[in-house]
Amino acid sequence: MKKNFVFDTNVLLHDPRAIFGFEDNTVIIPIYVIEEIDTFKRDMSELGRNAREVSRILDDYRNRGDLVEGVALEGGGSLKVSFDLLQDESVKFLDTNKTDNLILSVALEVQRRQPDVPCIFVSKDVNLRVRANILGLAAEKYEEQDVVSVQELYSGASELEVPNGWIDELHEKGQLSVNVEELAQYRAESTRRRGAHFYTNEYLWLRAAGGPQNTLGRLTLDAETGEATIRPLSKSRDHVWGIRPRNREQAFALDALLDDDIKVVTLIGKAGTGKTLLAIAAGLQKVTEERSHHKLLVSRPVIPMGRDLGYLPGTIEEKLDPWMRPIFDNVEYLMGISHTDRRSGRGADELRSMGIIEIEPLTYIRGRSLPNLYMIVDEAQNLTPHEVKTILTRVGEGTKIVLTGDPYQIDNPYVDSESNGLSYLVNRFKGQSLASTVTLFKGERSDLAEMAANLL
Repeated sequence: MKKNFVFDTNVLLHDPRAIFGFEDNTVIIPIYVIEEIDTFKRDMSELGRNAREVSRILDDYRNRGDLVEGVALEGGGSLKVSFDLLQDESVKFLDTNKTDNLILSVALEVQRRQPDVPCIFVSKDVNLRVRANILGLAAEKYEEQDVVSVQELYSGASELEVPNGWIDELHEKGQLSVNVEELAQYRAESTRRRGAHFYTNEYLWLRAAGGPQNTLGRLTLDAETGEATIRPLSKSRDHVWGIRPRNREQAFALDALLDDDIKVVTLIGKAGTGKTLLAIAAGLQKVTEERSHHKLLVSRPVIPMGRDLGYLPGTIEEKLDPWMRPIFDNVEYLMGISHTDRRSGRGADELRSMGIIEIEPLTYIRGRSLPNLYMIVDEAQNLTPHEVKTILTRVGEGTKIVLTGDPYQIDNPYVDSESNGLSYLVNRFKGQSLASTVTLFKGERSDLAEMAANLL
């Protein structure tokens, strides 16, 4: 049975091509949505780019027919633009000076005119969905394809209770081959709930059944034969720029960060788990010690936590300094710089002047080609899927890119824990030979920081 889907503005600002994802149903865009989108068209942010794309799509379909009557969409369904408001006593209390209420009124009129056709209001605004339900409208949250619950997000590691002798054989031969179906029966209950499948570059904690032996390894799968190969983690990666892994997840992370065959690493974890510190340590190791990459390029979204302080004075470097201060703090910690040394001019600025580290706002990534770099994108949970795609398509030959973040700490009002670019990337890249994901659970910053992360 065909349905009418009425869009809120935030759906199109988040995904301009959302109109093509509703099969053979009718997508209805209130005229007030178009007016709201028009206010974003000069914005140079991701919202502005999406607003301009929406305008181009609508103009294209305007040339194909009458949008008021409906124009057929590619792949089925139709697209309409509506401006008729419900004229009824039941909605007289709505303040028509607010665009949200005008959009709801259009949806209610669509439902009144076609009572036999289900009408569904689609929005990413939870409060607006609640108001729609109160007014008698069915409302749904807009979800892109392949979006998964953050609780079901691929963690990148599993715990196995393996037969006695497996661990000895693994270290004696340097690898262990086993059928992937056989491997599944040894997955511990604690990680069995996270998914039924194993993936290439998944990390393993192997514990001998009935014995004290345990070790860490990484999995490689052969899709054609169904064979799984486990290799132990390299001991040479236990010490990187003066730091050692404090738990097994940090050991997994360093292995992925230092492997030149893995080009995309996603590190997920709450505050204090060491995501950024490990990424910077590995980047400095690759740039200064191994010299396998030209430069360490660090970037992060410029999105404030809490009330914004407004425009900042100075050059680009001076404007970026407050945003990049967490990066500088980690670099100075790795360098063992004291407060006195920082006042004398040493620290992160020294590495920048030497060309070892470059700070680049994500705003200027579009259009660049980035070859032979070790690139870190911090706080990537604040990116949209489209922004993540834009960044990854800038990566040139020889570049490794690391994205760190916590899907539970999002400051961008246009994404959530499930629809953000970091979660989207993890879900789409799991099992790819060039990609690896590690989730860090234990905070190592301090006992107080760990307690705050768990209790507050």
